[in-house]
Amino acid sequence: MSGLVLAAGLIALAVLPWTVRRRPWKQAPPPEPVPSVADPALVIALLGAATAAGAPVPRAVRVVGAALGGVLGHQLVRAGARLELGASWDEAWSGAPAGVEIVAAGLRDAWEAGAAPGALLQVAADQHRGRRRAAAREAAGALGSRLVLPLGLCYLPSFVLLGLVPVVLSLAGPMLG
Repeated sequence: MSGLVLAAGLIALAVLPWTVRRRPWKQAPPPEPVPSVADPALVIALLGAATAAGAPVPRAVRVVGAALGGVLGHQLVRAGARLELGASWDEAWSGAPAGVEIVAAGLRDAWEAGAAPGALLQVAADQHRGRRRAAAREAAGALGSRLVLPLGLCYLPSFVLLGLVPVVLSLAGPMLG
């Protein structure tokens, strides 16, 4: 009799998903467009390619900014247009977001002193990559020290409960019993 009840229960559980009224799937809203955030080292490489091709600094800055789009691209286009209209270097780059200051520093000597921008841009890109590598190493070092406490709190009780308690109980059993 109990076998019959068990079989009926299992059949009911197996049929239940097809008998329950299903809700229609809701379509997820489309994802919001992500603003373009370009790595400053990439922007510097693009500017280096544009100036190596013979474009003057203001034109190279405008073209790369137009190709990038987003906030960074808009700032580059604005700075390039201001330079073409005769603004000073500081006026052209005023109000720039944080990622643009690295680009501006790499091109400053090329604009003010007439130096070739290729080597200056390479130095700026190398400095940026070095700072980024140092920040990544520092973050990795901090992560190791921050993980010690949670891992210790998880593994120590499990080691005691699964490793030491059975051994103690197996040794204490013959002694007590």
